[in-house]
Amino acid sequence: MSQPREIAAGATYLITRRVLRRHLLFRPDAAITRLLVYVLAVSTRRYGIEVHALCAMSTHLHLVVTDTRGVLPRFLQFFHRIVALGTKVLRGWEGPVWDHEATSVVRLLTRAAVVEKIAYVMANPVAAGLVQHAREWPGAKVDVDELGRGVLRAARPSVYLDPENPQWPEEVTVSLALPPAIGQDSAESFRQDVSAELERQEARARAEVQRRGLRFLGAERASRVSPYERVTSFEPLRDGNPTFAVGRNQGDAWRIAGAAVRAFRASYRAALERWCAGVRSAVFPAGTWWMRTFHGASVADVVLTV
Repeated sequence: MSQPREIAAGATYLITRRVLRRHLLFRPDAAITRLLVYVLAVSTRRYGIEVHALCAMSTHLHLVVTDTRGVLPRFLQFFHRIVALGTKVLRGWEGPVWDHEATSVVRLLTRAAVVEKIAYVMANPVAAGLVQHAREWPGAKVDVDELGRGVLRAARPSVYLDPENPQWPEEVTVSLALPPAIGQDSAESFRQDVSAELERQEARARAEVQRRGLRFLGAERASRVSPYERVTSFEPLRDGNPTFAVGRNQGDAWRIAGAAVRAFRASYRAALERWCAGVRSAVFPAGTWWMRTFHGASVADVVLTV
């Protein structure tokens, strides 16, 4: 059984979802980019999600978003479902599109965490040995100078989506928002910090590629690989699925955040035990989503986490 997770309105997250068995179904061509951006725009508008950063790799998707309404699970369910169905038609693919592992959802609790994770998302193609600079990646992405002021646009894909259905308009846009912790007066400073962190991560990635005696694949070749092939290089087992991030050199922030997560889970389990014993007046901690949404459970007003 998975650990309970607080879903709080206004929280910012790093979202990662992987393709089944590392197939290259999201190879960065015009058709898949159009599908991904279009579905993202429709989904975020539907659920009040603000987009900060995006990078569509051939085998997985990265997003940094803010959930303004506290409905992140609804957004993820809808977005991932439509992307999968559209991809199956576009690629002529039978079977699942997504990996069976749960979506990685990491809450970003500090400005430092937001800066580092946005840079991480942008640097992914470099870290994967595909291009030497993040800006060269041909897939759906957000560049540093677009943070908080860029606009993603896409026409309705010609596959899967019914043009007669009003929920699929002919063209959609999504404006890139600044994270809640960043005011308009500090937007340029924020972009500069992300740029500096991106340069640091790119340099580290290029050094690692050189150390291993490898060469970058290049944007053109990455766009021409077969989407039905799989990445066969060794991938170490993941160390787990973190719940939150605070960034480097943040003092006691990690300890405080960890204590808040433990408090939420302990309160949730205590309420769940009462609920399972038949006590329908049990009050779950603020941020409880599943029990409130599907069982009508009472939820406290006071948020336990930072």
